[in-house]
Amino acid sequence: MKIAIDAMGGDFAPFEIIKGVEIARDRYKDIEFQLYGTEGEVKPLIQNWERIELIPTTEVIAMGDEPVKAMRRKKDSSMVRAAMAVKEGRADALFSAGNTGALLSSAIFLVGRIKGVDRPALATALPSFGGKYDHFVFMDLGANADSKPVHLYQYGILGSFYASHVLKIDEPGVRLLNNGAEEDKGDEVHKTAHQLMKNSPSFNFLGNIEARDLLDGTADVVVADGFSGNAALKATEGTALMMLKQIKQSILAAGLRGKIGGALLKPAFKEVQKKLDYNEAGGAVILGTKAPVVKTHGSAKATAVANTMGQIKTMVDTQLIPDIQQYINAHTEELRAGNDALSEQTND
Repeated sequence: MKIAIDAMGGDFAPFEIIKGVEIARDRYKDIEFQLYGTEGEVKPLIQNWERIELIPTTEVIAMGDEPVKAMRRKKDSSMVRAAMAVKEGRADALFSAGNTGALLSSAIFLVGRIKGVDRPALATALPSFGGKYDHFVFMDLGANADSKPVHLYQYGILGSFYASHVLKIDEPGVRLLNNGAEEDKGDEVHKTAHQLMKNSPSFNFLGNIEARDLLDGTADVVVADGFSGNAALKATEGTALMMLKQIKQSILAAGLRGKIGGALLKPAFKEVQKKLDYNEAGGAVILGTKAPVVKTHGSAKATAVANTMGQIKTMVDTQLIPDIQQYINAHTEELRAGNDALSEQTND
């Protein structure tokens, strides 16, 4: 298994990227790592060259670069060269902690879409606190700000495959993020998507879900348009971090009795914090492309990088992409029916 790595992408690249790769190299004995990056910056950081190859590049796509322009103009950038390695079959998967928009563009235009998938989407695993499983799949996180009903319907298929293959969830239940749990809630896009998903034999649709219920364990896959999904994700992360911060400050301000109580509760707080830590969960996956493409947080440290390598390994080992391709090919008529139903409703 070969993973093409954008060694220059991320706030702490290349140091934390290389450190994470070496942790993963020692952890996973059947992975080879292709590092694409500036030779003078990357080479001195590598402690052990076992199963690590450096491919020198001369350009870097910065976080502030315009995504599509950067992908097209910086052809010798670490990200584009890594994406080309996957496109040409020299690597099995692509990893970056860099510019999300540029990685999406590279994934779609270089790695390529699975035939039959209209728009690849960005998905991640979020913690679940009340259900049977520890995590659930949440998508789209911002790859597509505007989505049609058929796109949301396809996200249900893609998310179900990721939940079953990578998170090992049996018969995952799918819900649609909306502004109410009732079937008739939302705008026309979400009402139509609800009907498409409700009548689909491709996955187990359980109805709508409100943002306040995301973490309560009532869904294994939550589907959203990119704008709503990104906003809900950031609001959830921000609220969780702020609550932990406020609890800590309250304990410290409560005097000796509060500090003693806080000390007793410290293991419980650490467990919750660990579950909410993105460094533990791995990266966000661009689902719908011809090979695994995974983006970890821009401020990710070595632990997150290493865990993401394990995530990619699972995707490859479980044949996630070939199984999605096979399913899409076998259900072309069903997907077309969803498009036809949308067209008929639009015409009416």
